[in-house]
Amino acid sequence: MVDLDAVFKAYDIRGVVPDQLDGELARAVGAAFARFAGGDRVIVARDARPSSPELVAAFTAGVTATGTDVVDIGLASTDLLYFAAGRLDAPGAMFTASHNPAAYNGIKLCLAGARPVGQDTGLAEIRAQVADTAAGAAEHTAAQVADTAAGAADHTAAGAAEHTAAGAAEHTAAGTVSSADLLDDFAAHVRSFVDLGALRPLVVVADVANGMGGLVVPRVFEGLPFELEVLYGELDGTFPNHPADPIQPENLKALQARVLEVGADVGLAFDGDADRVFLVDDRAEPLSGSTTTSLVARSLLEAHPGATITYNLICSKAVPELIAERGGTPVRTRVGHSFIKAVMAETGALFGGEHSGHYYFRDNYRADSGLIASVVILEQLSKAGRPLSELRRSLERYAASGEVNVTVEDPGAVLERVAAAFPGAGLDRTDGLTVDCGPWWFNVRPSNTEPLLRINLEAPDDVAVRQHLDEVLALAKGG
Repeated sequence: MVDLDAVFKAYDIRGVVPDQLDGELARAVGAAFARFAGGDRVIVARDARPSSPELVAAFTAGVTATGTDVVDIGLASTDLLYFAAGRLDAPGAMFTASHNPAAYNGIKLCLAGARPVGQDTGLAEIRAQVADTAAGAAEHTAAQVADTAAGAADHTAAGAAEHTAAGAAEHTAAGTVSSADLLDDFAAHVRSFVDLGALRPLVVVADVANGMGGLVVPRVFEGLPFELEVLYGELDGTFPNHPADPIQPENLKALQARVLEVGADVGLAFDGDADRVFLVDDRAEPLSGSTTTSLVARSLLEAHPGATITYNLICSKAVPELIAERGGTPVRTRVGHSFIKAVMAETGALFGGEHSGHYYFRDNYRADSGLIASVVILEQLSKAGRPLSELRRSLERYAASGEVNVTVEDPGAVLERVAAAFPGAGLDRTDGLTVDCGPWWFNVRPSNTEPLLRINLEAPDDVAVRQHLDEVLALAKGG
């Protein structure tokens, strides 16, 4: 068994295939997840990576060995898998490594109703079961070697009985495997978030980067009054054109060029499993996740006055300002889907946004969907009759650093040093350390998997951002 610490992350399982994630591990995770989730079936889906079919087959064998059935929905985006888990009210597993290169793969898990599975909501328990399985297998192998060395050609009656008892659960009453196609139902579900009669002809370019957007985006747009052009729509998990990671500016260049070439109203950039989306406007200028959050919130608040909207703590201050101005109730959360979904459940929030391009909807089982966010914004553009480059202006009130990563030996000690340097500021330790200095603020969070600190800083203008970022970086590096 591979190193579990290397592949079990905060919100999913992910690693290089087969060095870190292989069929043996996938099978063990399948069995452990089926036991943890309970119920009589597990939904399985996959992206187009070359390693996905083999890993899905191994995971399916692990699930069915426990007597649990598998419903395989085949190639899918992650938000399609979440939809299936909600619609069928069953736990699900999506095989994808999202924006990571082709050598990687992973497993995103959810419970029935698309409820999240993260480190604090089941992933640690699943990991422990997998570790026990590995330890048991190693012990069994050692016992076999000892028997052979002792010349024991046959197991004793007691040994045979013990072996039978230990293996009975996995070798009797195996679960069944069936298939289902929910793509059309998912497309109709996405379209249900907007008033179809309000949509007007718009030119849309979508760069799906050979990822799962090539499957779901055209189906969702069928019958809508948009002129859609898809870039790199062929499903190819080797990502031959550019990485499926739209948060990196260099991966938006093809989309930006095409938007200008065809005079598009908007460009949509999806990641590998198509659950995240980043937008570029009619002038090919990218929108931050905070601006997109504000746009979606503004649209939804028109239809649902007074609704609660969540946003994570690295979003721009402009987000809660906009929500309050539009009569909504802004609620700040930690970074990460399991935290956001929990707060949405507690507060009944209509919508939640993350600066990283994840957008969560109450009526989508509180799961995230870049496609739903996209059609909501297209509806807003249709109604406004003004270009996106104008609609965004009132929402972008501050300058931001973007996420800056700093390698440090002791993240905890650095956080304390930074906190001590701002004795008069507002300090918040909800997620790492947030320091509010009035006109400017920043958050410093340790990475879940690496010796890194992630810094996000916002100030009134670019000059102030550079000045204060240098100050915080010097503190982080011990200067």
